[in-house]
Amino acid sequence: MVAVTHNTAPPSDLTFWSFVDYAVQKAEQELPSVNADAMRMVLTLNRATSMVIYDLESSVHRPRGLTWPGFRVIFALWLAGPMEAKTTAEISGMSRAALSALLNTLERDGLIVRERAVHDRRALQLSLTEAGYGAILGGFRAHNRRESAWAQALEPEERQELVRLLNKLMAGSTNAKAKFRS
Repeated sequence: MVAVTHNTAPPSDLTFWSFVDYAVQKAEQELPSVNADAMRMVLTLNRATSMVIYDLESSVHRPRGLTWPGFRVIFALWLAGPMEAKTTAEISGMSRAALSALLNTLERDGLIVRERAVHDRRALQLSLTEAGYGAILGGFRAHNRRESAWAQALEPEERQELVRLLNKLMAGSTNAKAKFRS
């Protein structure tokens, strides 16, 4: 197989963040009909989200023995209480298969308990253990400190506007016929 190259090599100072501008410019050259504004919006949103999640996972959750998905599950169980596994998967944005694999680790670590649901013996009911409750309280305090550090880059009105715009984007997902995990 032969590698296909077009035009010139990327600049040597290309970074994770600067790649957004480079990618949009390059895509416009290769495909003049590309919607550059949409590409920039989605690529920027994706990159910003990846950076925040990586920071939270590496500085808060990994040192406490949790992965980002593990945190999302015990966070959901902490705030929404005991619930069925399928609801936990939906709330935490995971596939049921990914959740199933993760539950083995969380149960082994003593953070959650799996039991058959009383109303439907086929369904799994998940709940936090005392250790899981302690882990989420300590972990979330540190998590929220990192959230606060990130949020300080914006003025309070800017944070509200960003949330408003993201909510508007999500409301428009119906018109875009977006696919979601369920």
